[in-house]
Amino acid sequence: MEENKMEKKVMVAIDESECSHWALQWALENLGHTISASQLFIFNAQPLPNFAYLSASTYGAPPTAVDLINTVQENQKKLALALLEKAKGICANRGVDAETMTEVGDPKEKICEAVEKLNIELLILGSHGRGAIQRAFLGSVSNHCVHNAKCPVLVEITLKVTTTEFHFVGQTIAFGDELGEHVRKLGLFENQ
Repeated sequence: MEENKMEKKVMVAIDESECSHWALQWALENLGHTISASQLFIFNAQPLPNFAYLSASTYGAPPTAVDLINTVQENQKKLALALLEKAKGICANRGVDAETMTEVGDPKEKICEAVEKLNIELLILGSHGRGAIQRAFLGSVSNHCVHNAKCPVLVEITLKVTTTEFHFVGQTIAFGDELGEHVRKLGLFENQ
């Protein structure tokens, strides 16, 4: 009993994006010892589907609209459960036992609510790597969680970039194009 009180609670929030898969992989690879000694929760929030378009498209056929709504919700739940099972399998392959849970609602709100409800001590999630303009219009789950979750938040960011190679003292160093441009301006490396 005393051992369970000492066990830390860690939660990895996932969705269907590659970035959340990378966050889970990163956590298992880099925090494996901490996670294996912790109680790990894998959480998925199913966003509420937008059914605003249904009123016009199903005018005069309410049972069809209800059937469509039920089908969308059932499929969304199946997707969430499949994602959680896949993530649980990834953890099991590394010898880590994980509990899974899913809730329906706004992901950023549901993640923060789950953190508080479960007394999570570390939240790990991925970032889509959106720029400031996209974040302003689309919002950012990771940004919201960093500012509102009642625990430390680790955001794993994996960016897909094309590379620029620089050669320096017999070493080849690859930078993403944006960083490569900054390095080029500084004149630190010879661009080959």
